[in-house]
Amino acid sequence: MFHKILVAEDLDSISMTVVQALEELSVVEIHHAKYCDDAFLKIKKALHDEEPFDLLISDLSFKPDHRENRLSTGEELIDAVKKLQPNIKMIIFSIEDKSFRIKSLFNNSGINAYVSKGRNSIPQLKNAIQNIFNNDEKIISTDLSHLLRDKSILEIEAYDISLLKFLSKGLILDEIALEFKKSGIIPNGSSSIEKRINKLKIYFKASNNVHLISITKDLGLV
Repeated sequence: MFHKILVAEDLDSISMTVVQALEELSVVEIHHAKYCDDAFLKIKKALHDEEPFDLLISDLSFKPDHRENRLSTGEELIDAVKKLQPNIKMIIFSIEDKSFRIKSLFNNSGINAYVSKGRNSIPQLKNAIQNIFNNDEKIISTDLSHLLRDKSILEIEAYDISLLKFLSKGLILDEIALEFKKSGIIPNGSSSIEKRINKLKIYFKASNNVHLISITKDLGLV
């Protein structure tokens, strides 16, 4: 079984339930963080101490409060962690059920499992942990398993997510192109970016950029 696991969850009641499940699986070392920034720092320190975490279990949504955070969502956390420790295993434990968002987490963020919070979710979480440890296979809650088989769902790429996020912040084409160049994202020419935006608008049946952002926000993509 995994030796060292980090749980990123801001609700104490859920965190305690997850920790109890991990104890039942005989996990030796269990850590907890209520903020994504704290979770990231714990993983960074563990790597520095040469005692890395084997598994990260994270929610997607973290309720904002008075504290300012660099990382505010589960997606941002797992993307940052993946760059820092590419071989870490990751499970999302969330109430989110939007197909685009879940497929993107598997295809673009490289998560190992997605477990939906709800009835019977703790046994499913324990099963996912055991299967990842024993077989290194991709796991998704049984009630959502059809999503990974559904070929009608557009394969949203990491490129598209970045593009949509910059659009949602009000950046124009030239500004997005500059940000892509800074980050080494290609294609980063204004014309290529405009073509991709138009393709997304056609697929999502959006009349303009504002409408596109509204739709993709509802779908949980940004």
